[in-house]
Amino acid sequence: MSGKTVSRLFVLFALIGTFLSIEGDVAGDGAARYDHYRLYRVELATEEHVQLFEQLEAQSDSCTFYGHARQPGQQLTIMVSASKVADFEDLLALHAVKGRVLERNMQQLIDREAATVQPVTTDPSTLDWEHYYQLETIYTWMDWIARMHPEWVTTFEIGHSYEGRPIKGLKLSRRPANKAIVVEGGIHAREWISPATATFLMNELITSEEPSVREIGTAYDWYFFPIVNPDGYRFTFTGDRLWRKNRKPYGLCRGVDLNRNFASNWGGIGSSDDPCSYDFSGSNSFSEPESLALANFLQANVDVARIRTYIALHSYSQLLMFPYGHTAEKVPNYNDLQSITDKAIEALTSVNGTEYRGGSKHETIYPSSGGSIDWAYKTGGVPVSLTFELRGPPDSTDMFILPADQILPVGRETLAAFVAIVREAARLGYYDN
Repeated sequence: MSGKTVSRLFVLFALIGTFLSIEGDVAGDGAARYDHYRLYRVELATEEHVQLFEQLEAQSDSCTFYGHARQPGQQLTIMVSASKVADFEDLLALHAVKGRVLERNMQQLIDREAATVQPVTTDPSTLDWEHYYQLETIYTWMDWIARMHPEWVTTFEIGHSYEGRPIKGLKLSRRPANKAIVVEGGIHAREWISPATATFLMNELITSEEPSVREIGTAYDWYFFPIVNPDGYRFTFTGDRLWRKNRKPYGLCRGVDLNRNFASNWGGIGSSDDPCSYDFSGSNSFSEPESLALANFLQANVDVARIRTYIALHSYSQLLMFPYGHTAEKVPNYNDLQSITDKAIEALTSVNGTEYRGGSKHETIYPSSGGSIDWAYKTGGVPVSLTFELRGPPDSTDMFILPADQILPVGRETLAAFVAIVREAARLGYYDN
């Protein structure tokens, strides 16, 4: 390893922050801060621009890329550290790259959001969808709601994270011999709206008397995993709000992107073999206990529990997608999945007017390998496998730091989409015997 690489890694550690973990506590003095970090959206007009930003991502410690430079015509979101803003502006001017500032101080967004985080000691019976909650509170709430509805709700564990935390699930089953639907949340730690939406959906399916919600909550079994990445999720409260991966060490860096760790074209396009990269795919497929636990659960239950649908909740960009991510090849039931996606987006948009786009992952967002829905579809044998990228829009200034007052609107529109997904999949025969 070169001296330059070692230097880059130590700068990286300075950016993500080092800290002493305090169980159940919020970020302390050692947590990463993003004071006056700027968020840019740049336009890559030429192949020269693409190569320029490929080089910048590979060499710069001060620019955090949200996506990779791939082709002319692409827009790219980049966060630039305060000390390098002037250099970055000069780079744009020198190479005639069009760019605009989406946010001038990322820390302000984080501080605003922190005021809406409830303490870990919160009474689970008071959990609402106007605040964000920590890992321990969400797990306690899952146990509480199961105790409130013992006749049809149970909680269980499918394994443990690298740091030994349980990966907790909740099952809703009101009648025997149902087909089943699995919902995955929180696989990317910083996407707080994902676990928040998962708990909202759980609560509605369990408690709502609205006929369409009651219908799908009765006619199907539901398996929810609201926080597949418990170590990473907890670290976003105590160490670095923008952390994405799990927390397993790899040399001088930490973490694997769990949504690049599944055995679905593992290590291919849209993933990295660099442990310091945000989309590091791991040392091999299923090298991480979190992704392995989820895959083992699915393989063990896809037939016995009659799992026919798998839905992953992510943010952001307002997209609804289906396999594949790693290739432009169309899946055999492409037209059915497009119809299900179209119906879901229509229902979602009717609630608040929120605009979504839909299609395969490869054609809708960007090429990616090792993802959970590709694996669930092809290897797991689940014919309706979908990924939501929840609010905000692609040019969101909030990115992963969605204000808490968005949780209820997101939950309500996503619930409408879930109803539409299930109804259209049923119409197309996916829940038939």
